[in-house]
Amino acid sequence: MSKKIDSNTPMEDMTVGGNIYEAGNARDFKTGDWRSTRPVYVKEKCKQCGLCFPVCPDNSIPVNKDQKRGDFDYDMCKGCGVCAKVCPFGAIYME
Repeated sequence: MSKKIDSNTPMEDMTVGGNIYEAGNARDFKTGDWRSTRPVYVKEKCKQCGLCFPVCPDNSIPVNKDQKRGDFDYDMCKGCGVCAKVCPFGAIYME
């Protein structure tokens, strides 16, 4: 069971780091605030090859019903850069 944790929560009441107590709890946090670099999507260079979105560990690359990718969900993107590394067309770069 997850607890609401804030600046007043004593250390003894916090969960141990890395332990997952219930499924889907990552949706409760905007993990994009952690990043120090961010990917930039260059739509004109994108060939819609589909190589980037399966490798995104945070599911931050939305794909619409026509199987076309959109711009990043920066609320969830941690800035790991895997998408930029797999893009053969230079449609994603990190800044």
